[in-house]
Amino acid sequence: MRNPQPVPLLHVTAVHPVTPHVLRVRFTGDGLDDFTTWPDQQLKLLFPKPGHPVPDLVTARGDKYGMSWYQAYRALPEAERPWMRSYTVREHHPDTGEIDVDFVLHADAGPATRWARTAKPGDTLGRYGPSAVYRRPLAKHDWLLLAGDETAIPAIASHLAALPAGAHVIAYVEVGGPAEQQRLDTAATLDLHWVHRAAVPPGRGTALLDAVRAADLPAGSGYAWLAGEADAVRALRRHLLDDRGLDKRRIEFTGYWRLALTQDDPPTDDDLAEAQERVAAD
Repeated sequence: MRNPQPVPLLHVTAVHPVTPHVLRVRFTGDGLDDFTTWPDQQLKLLFPKPGHPVPDLVTARGDKYGMSWYQAYRALPEAERPWMRSYTVREHHPDTGEIDVDFVLHADAGPATRWARTAKPGDTLGRYGPSAVYRRPLAKHDWLLLAGDETAIPAIASHLAALPAGAHVIAYVEVGGPAEQQRLDTAATLDLHWVHRAAVPPGRGTALLDAVRAADLPAGSGYAWLAGEADAVRALRRHLLDDRGLDKRRIEFTGYWRLALTQDDPPTDDDLAEAQERVAAD
């Protein structure tokens, strides 16, 4: 028996710029009217290759882990296999059954940026997830540090939106300049710092690391959430472990992207070491 939509389709309903380098795309599609949400909710988006629509990737009956769709995906000829990229849900609109996804428009455009720049209502992508298996709730804390670049803003925004009044948050967000700053709403007490990169491209400088190093973090039980370019995230984590004495179990970290590499490239030694550290920290 075939599952008709294990990888449902997303259809663009609206596109508008958030900043000069961030584009927000609104999607509708099956399952979005009954869509369980949580902070930092990640999706796999499938971008069609020229001349090849997003395929119907089915799961086998009795697939315990729900991953036979991925086997079907890998079995597609390279010329037909969609590009797959990870993105975070920026906001869910249950009244209309839609979600927003923000795309950072990189200068060295990959398939996602190329798609987003010409996206229009009616365009279609595939999606896998979000899966609750990858849900990682924050541990209890007296204060929370959120740090990342512009690719982390949707996740940071979702964490902030979920925090209650009385929560204490320190956030450092690296962007290209003042025009790239975004409104971030929260009921929590927020100490927000926008870190501007000057003329240095994303991932090639230490502006975010330098800002966190100079931060006066509060006393008490802290927790850190870090995301962005993989090397920068690893440097931030090392600083918090080695210089701040934060317990590794109190740091959630994710390398969203890699400088000069794509998600199609194999993992580096550093990537594998990061994966091992994440497992060891659980």
